[in-house]
Amino acid sequence: MDDRTIRDHDTREVESEASRAEAPWAPPSILPDPTPQDGWTFRWIRSSMMGVADNTNVSKKFRGGWTPCRAEDHPELCILSDVGSRFGTDGNIEVGGLLLCKMPEEKVVERSNYYRKIAEDQMAAVDANYMRENDPRMPLLDSERKTRVDFGRGGQ
Repeated sequence: MDDRTIRDHDTREVESEASRAEAPWAPPSILPDPTPQDGWTFRWIRSSMMGVADNTNVSKKFRGGWTPCRAEDHPELCILSDVGSRFGTDGNIEVGGLLLCKMPEEKVVERSNYYRKIAEDQMAAVDANYMRENDPRMPLLDSERKTRVDFGRGGQ
């Protein structure tokens, strides 16, 4: 009888603390995230659709500053690369017709600023077109692009 372990040492509290340390289960992503690298932004670029190569899209993205990631730089993703794909056989990472590419963060910020400026110019043109119909006898309301969200009792 002395060979048995004491039940007081085996508690559910100890087991539940160990299981709480692990991240909760979530469904896996279709596209894996590469290991982050300082100064780089990653993006999956469409290289084919329904088995047909989309060379025009890939060429446009390359001219826009995206460069394909080398498989040796991301060994954790190499087993996922498509078998027999054009870019996969060249030593890059292609999953489901999407090619993993990267761009320096500075260029990504410049690109975002460029497209933000285009969007602002378009909104200014829309506002100008709207306001050109303005008549002092019956003025149009200025467009207001502010939002406010309240929760509960009137924002208290």
